[in-house]
Amino acid sequence: MIILTIVGARPQFIKAATVSRAIGRWNSTRPDKGSVEEIIVHTGQHYDENMSDVFFRDLDIPSPEYNLGIGSSSHGEQTGRMLAGIEQILLDRHPDCVLVYGDTNSTLAGALAAAKLHIPVAHVEAGLRSFNRRMPEEINRVLTDHISDWLFCPTTTATGNLAREGITDGVYTVGDVMYDGILHYRDRLPKATLNRLGLQPKRYLLATVHRAENTDSVEQLRQIIGLLNELSSPDRPVVLALHPRTKQAIADHHLELAGSVRIVPPVSYFAMIELLANTAAVITDSGGLQKEAYFLKAPCLTLRDETEWTETIACQANRLVGSSHPLASQALAELDAGTWLPDFSGQPYGNGMAADAILAHLAKEG
Repeated sequence: MIILTIVGARPQFIKAATVSRAIGRWNSTRPDKGSVEEIIVHTGQHYDENMSDVFFRDLDIPSPEYNLGIGSSSHGEQTGRMLAGIEQILLDRHPDCVLVYGDTNSTLAGALAAAKLHIPVAHVEAGLRSFNRRMPEEINRVLTDHISDWLFCPTTTATGNLAREGITDGVYTVGDVMYDGILHYRDRLPKATLNRLGLQPKRYLLATVHRAENTDSVEQLRQIIGLLNELSSPDRPVVLALHPRTKQAIADHHLELAGSVRIVPPVSYFAMIELLANTAAVITDSGGLQKEAYFLKAPCLTLRDETEWTETIACQANRLVGSSHPLASQALAELDAGTWLPDFSGQPYGNGMAADAILAHLAKEG
C-alpha cells in the first residue's frame, strides 16, 4: 500500500511523526499483511526554519520526498498553488490513498486534489467543529470531512459532529495522535530551555498568537497586546513565542510590548513541550496548544470566543477569554487563589495508540 502524506504546518509535522512511526512498526512486525510505503509531501506552508525544518530533525520524521515551497500568500493563491503542485505528484506516483491532517490550507488542497482524481482521502483529526464559519480553519475542516473516505476522529464529540452532518460511513473514533506524540516524547526532553531563558518553573506565563482573526484586525491585535502587557510583570513574565505573521503585524501597526513580555522566536517541539510542562498557565489562540496544555496539565486561557476542543472546557482546564482583560485577569487571580481547579484526571483523547489504529484501518481497507 502506498500512502501519500500531505503536511505543511507545525501541528501537522507532529501528527505525521506518530503515523510515520506506526508505519515503521507495521512494516517490521506485520510483513504478512503487506508493507506500507509512505511518500511525504511538504507544501511549504510553514517555511521558516524554526517552524519547519527543525521539526523534521527533532521528531525524526523521514525527510519529505517533495517540497512545494509554496510559502505565504492569500488563502486563494496559496491553496490554488498547492492544488496544482499536489495534483502533479498524484498523477506521477498513483498512491492508494492521500493522508491529510487537521485544518490548514495544505489539508484542503491535498484532499481536493485527491478527490478530483478519485484517490481515497484519509482525514486525521476529522469531525472537529468550532461552529464559527469566519475561521478559515473551520471551512477547511468541514470541506475536507465531506470529501474524505476515512474519517479518523480524536474524540466521541468529533464523531457526533459528523453524525449530525450525515457522515457515518468510514468514521472511526481512534483517539488523538498528538497525545500519542506527548507520551512518546515527554520523557525524552533535553530540559534546557528554561535554563537558557532564565525562567523558573511556574513563575512565568506562556503565550502564542497567530490566528488570522486575531492578527488581521488591528483593533483585535491591539486588545491582545494590551492584555499580554497587563498580565505580565517582572515577577511573572509572559514568554511570547512570536509567530512571523504576528511579528509583522505588530511592527506594521506600531504596537508595543511591555518590557516584562519576553519575546522568543518560534521554538522547537521539544522546547515548547518543556515550556508548557513548567508554565503557570498558557495564553493562546492555537487549537493544538490548548490540547497540549491539557496533556501536560497546564491551565489554559484561550484568546477566542469558541473552541473545537470542548472537552478541555468541560473539565475546566481551559477558559475562553477572547481578548477580554477582565476575564483573563479574573482567571489568573482564581488560579493564584486556588479557586480555579482544573480537572486533568480524565483522558478523552484516547489511549496513546491512535496512530496504530489509523494504520490498521487503512491497511485493512486500502
